[in-house]
Amino acid sequence: MIKRPHFALTLLALSASLCAGTALAADYTTIKLDVAVDRPADAVWKKIGSFCDIGAWIKMSCTYSSGSGDLGTVRRLGERVVEVMVGKSRYSYTYTQPDSKTLYHGTLEVEPAGPSRSRIVYRLFYDQSDLPNAQAKEAARAQRTKLFTGLLESMKQAAEGK
Repeated sequence: MIKRPHFALTLLALSASLCAGTALAADYTTIKLDVAVDRPADAVWKKIGSFCDIGAWIKMSCTYSSGSGDLGTVRRLGERVVEVMVGKSRYSYTYTQPDSKTLYHGTLEVEPAGPSRSRIVYRLFYDQSDLPNAQAKEAARAQRTKLFTGLLESMKQAAEGK
């Protein structure tokens, strides 16, 4: 016969220790980048909003491992990056990299800025606790900022038809 109270207490203690260890070790950071676009949000999203459109901006193949571009779709970038769509709205999607040790999430969004203008916004969220010091954290931040700033400029050009 299974002793349920002991089993429940053991699970509770294990859960508490895992949560406490993760929360104490994490060092989360966010990067928010944006660019103004001379096109309405609807037109911009039609040009850049498909979950695999990013392949064109990062110059890497993008294929769906499962799904069709909706919530839960898994995309593969190149041969090594796997991303799962975990959120979606009219003009945005959020993804995570389930194999990443940095709890990496990204959100691509188009925000209306009047009847004929909009902003493309890219937000990155990740745990930088695996980096050894402040210098390494700043270098990783600068690398991501440079990469995604370039992506935003490419998206802007595509959206504006340039």
